[in-house]
Amino acid sequence: MQSQELTRFTFAEEAKRLNALLVHYSTDYVFDGAREGPYRESDPVNPVNAYGRSKLAGEEAVRATGAPPLIFRTSWVYAARGHNFVRTILRLARERTELKIVNDQVGAPTSARAIAEITAKVLATNGGNLDKLREKSGLYHLTAAGATSWFGFAEAILAEAKASLGTKVPKLIPIPTSEYPLPARRPANSRLDNSRFSATFGLTPPPWDKMLKLYMEEIADSEL
Repeated sequence: MQSQELTRFTFAEEAKRLNALLVHYSTDYVFDGAREGPYRESDPVNPVNAYGRSKLAGEEAVRATGAPPLIFRTSWVYAARGHNFVRTILRLARERTELKIVNDQVGAPTSARAIAEITAKVLATNGGNLDKLREKSGLYHLTAAGATSWFGFAEAILAEAKASLGTKVPKLIPIPTSEYPLPARRPANSRLDNSRFSATFGLTPPPWDKMLKLYMEEIADSEL
């Protein structure tokens, strides 16, 4: 097969060809954040930035192949590697005495490790029977339980790290989004309703603060 032909194949198209089950991850950013409560899978999408539009296009492209995917929308993801909010807060805590953090955007901070572990549990349901899993294919919301603001998240991060940071813990100042302009708009409400996921797979994601605690324990030797 020539290289030009190879470029026509996506993971979803190949999954359909092999009759395999595809797991695809998407984001809370497919919503505009105008809703007051947590978003359900059936709620209208309306991304307000390029990232959200690209992730929504990814969802649509996967479904268009006719493959039986599991599409998991998650939010505010952080990990032990790469750039993310937790690592940024820990770095700034060593460099500054004061941090201004947005307090009017709400979501569920979700660790990449928890997403991976929960996904593995999903794939192991019904003894890993692919036919059974294909019957459950579709769109699901998968985030940590509960919610907080970026300010509340920063508070929790520093509280967990206080013993290691000692007197270097900076003062946190809550600010509105309007005082922290970014090139791209972000939804004010990123909360997602996990009830369909839990009802289908019998799994309940842990609370966001418990995920954070486990994460901080994981990186204690290298980051703190």
